[in-house]
Amino acid sequence: LQKLASKHPNLVIVPLEVTDPASIKAAAASVGERLKGSGLNLLINNAGIVRANRLENETLKDMSEVYTTNTIAPLLLGQAFLPLLKKAAQESPGSGLSCSKAAIVNISSNGGSIKEVYLWEGIQAACYRCSKAALNMLTRCQSMGYREHGIFSVALHPGWVQTDLGCEGGAMPPLTVDASVGGMLKVLSNLSEKDSGAFLDWEGNTVPW
Repeated sequence: LQKLASKHPNLVIVPLEVTDPASIKAAAASVGERLKGSGLNLLINNAGIVRANRLENETLKDMSEVYTTNTIAPLLLGQAFLPLLKKAAQESPGSGLSCSKAAIVNISSNGGSIKEVYLWEGIQAACYRCSKAALNMLTRCQSMGYREHGIFSVALHPGWVQTDLGCEGGAMPPLTVDASVGGMLKVLSNLSEKDSGAFLDWEGNTVPW
């Protein structure tokens, strides 16, 4: 990230620890200062952790830590950045909701799909699955609660990607970071008001709840 920032002056790195409410507030304040009176069009909540436990080995500590990062943090970040998102929506012409106006994008997972319970035999990780199912509900809540402010909200499954989290337990996911991110950017650019509150994958397909 530091290397990218050194090559692209328009990329600004803001420190953020998503499990620390004080850090979240400080990050929102820092972004507000840098925007110099303008609003924030897009908030992407992509921090996520997993504990590859079996169901019989899940612990209070792991459940709490995963839920705090994967579910509570996106709630608090949405609250902290709400004034900036509202401002962007007010500044944007047109009545429809979209990611170019003002939006919260929560990076979810089909591992949190109650219908699919994807890859259960490979990694049970109930803590992760529960946190993502809860994140999906949060996304629906945000889409309903912030609609009146002109703010769009969507949950996105990025695919099974070759990241540190995706490779947990020695697995080799089929999807590269570039392919996943490229797909998600294309999907986000084509979303409209009818998609607010939806659960979609990196190719734009609907993922079952």
